[in-house]
Amino acid sequence: MELVTAHSIEMYRMSVIRSALKLYMKTGMKANSMYTPSNMLAAISKKSGKAYKKSKQGYAEAFEDVSNWLAMHRTVNPEEIPL
Repeated sequence: MELVTAHSIEMYRMSVIRSALKLYMKTGMKANSMYTPSNMLAAISKKSGKAYKKSKQGYAEAFEDVSNWLAMHRTVNPEEIPL
């Protein structure tokens, strides 16, 4: 059994992007210099297939979509990816 799979890496990546977007929405702070609003929205757009505006409403919609994406792609084994 592999401990690190492509699925688990992508789940972790999207979880981090979700957390960084939440931080940005609440405080206006970027988690780091690569987590710009444009980069976060672009990463979420690749998963959802939707385009998001750089506005409070666009951030909220992207946050909801990435949360839904994470919920849909969780594995059956809860020990594999603790969210």
